Amino acid sequence: MSDSVSAHPAPRLEARLAGLAQSDLKTWALVVGLVLLPLGLGGSWTFTLGLCFANSIGVLAVSLLVRYGGEVSIGHTFFTALGAYSVGVLDVRYGLSLYASVPLALLLGVAFGVFFAWPSRNLSGIYLAVTTLALALAVPEMINNFDGITGGYEGLYVSTPLIPGVPMTPQRYYVALAMLVAVTYAVARLRKSRQGMQLLLAKTHPAAADAFGTRRVWARISVMGISSGIGALCGAVLAFSGSTVSPGGFTFWQAIFLLVGSVVSFYGLSLFRVLLGGAFVTLVPQLLSASGAWIPVFYGLSLLGMILLGHYLPRLRKRVARAGKGA
Repeated sequence: MSDSVSAHPAPRLEARLAGLAQSDLKTWALVVGLVLLPLGLGGSWTFTLGLCFANSIGVLAVSLLVRYGGEVSIGHTFFTALGAYSVGVLDVRYGLSLYASVPLALLLGVAFGVFFAWPSRNLSGIYLAVTTLALALAVPEMINNFDGITGGYEGLYVSTPLIPGVPMTPQRYYVALAMLVAVTYAVARLRKSRQGMQLLLAKTHPAAADAFGTRRVWARISVMGISSGIGALCGAVLAFSGSTVSPGGFTFWQAIFLLVGSVVSFYGLSLFRVLLGGAFVTLVPQLLSASGAWIPVFYGLSLLGMILLGHYLPRLRKRVARAGKGA
């Protein structure tokens, strides 16, 4: 009897390892496909997909905050603006490339995220969401008030290449893709690490986490810092891939779109999920641009359709699998 009971975990472990290996294989196949994709696309689609990758990083930042912090942010455009203007200012004013501006963007994003999270550490739910809303509303005005640095309404043009001598069009695409893959890989490593498990435990079981020495307050501040840093990287990639930085790219509605992308991806942290959210944020508005006054209606229907599809698709797969086994 004991032999039969002890034998059960082994097949389960093998099945889990096989599932992880299959998931990694699909992820790498997706990466290879994205690397080869520009060979069959025009310049406009290459540009659009670069923006899609950048927005996917922003979707990942919001999803990470929801998954590990249990909170919703409507103000992540503040952190994306920090990253974007780090790239724009260092490029235009000092002629420095991403080698200097990306580390600065990450540092500023984390620092301001922690600085924001500390006074609001005891806020949660709708109260924290409204607090972040204040950030989103303040961003365009802050940019315009510092027009001597930010360029005001005219914005800044990013033109310094990462690799001198290589055309900017492929650089804008592949830098965005490489950054997206690197950030999703780092988040995957965090999820499997001891620190990631502690952060998740602090969200789901605060008392148990406190017993193991992980206070919920510090966990929330840490998650906000990480999420804000990723948001700043989103802005940095948006600046480089989009070539321009202006206040119009960091409005309240842009913050809402990032949240919508996070909902569409079902707060997933995998490469496929965040790409799905980034594609919805980037491509759907462009596809509906000729619909005139019907744009809000079609956009709402598209969002509803994606949510229903994501909700019922797993159930449909299970039914198909059961039917296949029964046959």
